[in-house]
Amino acid sequence: MIIAKLAFKSLVNRRISALLTVLAIAFSVMLLLGVEKIRTGARQSFANTIAGTDLIVGARSGAIQLLLYSVFRIGNATNNLTWQSYQEIAAQDAVAWIVPLSLGDSHRGFRVLGTTTGFFEHYRFRRDRPLTFVAGAPFADLFDAVLGADVAAALGYQLGDPIVVAHGLGEVGFAQHDDKPFRVAGILAKTGTPIDRTVHISLAAIEAIHVDWQSGARIPGQTVTADQVRAMELTPKTVTAALVGLKSKLATFKLQRWINDYPDEPLSAILPGAALQELWSLVGTAETALGAVSIMVVATALLGMVTMVFASLNERRREMAILRSVGAQPRTILGLLVAEAGLLGLAGTALGALLLHLVLLALRPIIDARFGLYLELGWPSGAELGALAAIVLAGLLAGLLPALRAYRLSLADGMMVRT
Repeated sequence: MIIAKLAFKSLVNRRISALLTVLAIAFSVMLLLGVEKIRTGARQSFANTIAGTDLIVGARSGAIQLLLYSVFRIGNATNNLTWQSYQEIAAQDAVAWIVPLSLGDSHRGFRVLGTTTGFFEHYRFRRDRPLTFVAGAPFADLFDAVLGADVAAALGYQLGDPIVVAHGLGEVGFAQHDDKPFRVAGILAKTGTPIDRTVHISLAAIEAIHVDWQSGARIPGQTVTADQVRAMELTPKTVTAALVGLKSKLATFKLQRWINDYPDEPLSAILPGAALQELWSLVGTAETALGAVSIMVVATALLGMVTMVFASLNERRREMAILRSVGAQPRTILGLLVAEAGLLGLAGTALGALLLHLVLLALRPIIDARFGLYLELGWPSGAELGALAAIVLAGLLAGLLPALRAYRLSLADGMMVRT
């Protein structure tokens, strides 16, 4: 206790250099914990891209491929799911709801998704958050479109604006469905999921814009106007995939096995949570790099602390000699310098954790609204507490280097005047 008080008073006497060292450690700790918060938030946001959906059904393919094109709008399906098979799956007793997905078109580089209004009702993300509208409502007319937040922001669309869907997935669509333009009927709130980069139209609208098309081009000599197509039967023959919600989780594996063994066509039913974890294991290496960078920043701050203590030793030679002359043992000098390093590390760690929480408290709503990244604010997790304890311990160990040097300084060396 006496050594701790003496160390504190010594730091107060050198308050400027001590404060700078504490700030350096604090900012590095804030960066370390901030990266950890972002890494955890990114993983949770990724894992919660889709929630509340028990199965994703599509043509026979790998789990990751089915997840990529049905949820992340990346790539294309190997084949489609027939409407008859879709209806048979929907008729199963275990199925509470089912939502069809139809992909293949785009608008100025953004994917177009054909679906039903049930998509806005049943889709969940970030555990159990529903889709919400910042403007407008789900499509009510055949040629209504609902935009994701990023689409509306990037292209400057507002309610009532006309948009034209292009055939295919190119950044610039040369095969335009310009004879059947859509109207922006709704704009979704930011979710931090691929929905933000998607244009949603009705499943019937997907059929409507393709009634006079074949093999990726208009049928020569055949033109069906937007008014004429409203009177036509627009039941699809196929869809790309389907999201399925079950009445009971206990029926998940039974229905999955039934779909995977479906006799009429080769189908796959995947668990979205398991597929997301598998995908994260492939793309999550960036979080390791972020962690390594933050650790190096903390190491640099601790090295600065050691440098500061070393630099002050030459100025404190007489102080150490006076302490020795009044009876202080070499181990007292050792303990003093180690205690100073520990106090610097503890103060910097505590200040860094406090600053991070204050910054998160101020910026979390902005980060959530602009980037769709939800960062939880609460007590440090076990991993974070372990990291903080490791930093304090590293500070103590770093203080040993200058302390051992001071330990070896003799009384005569301290009292000697160098010329």
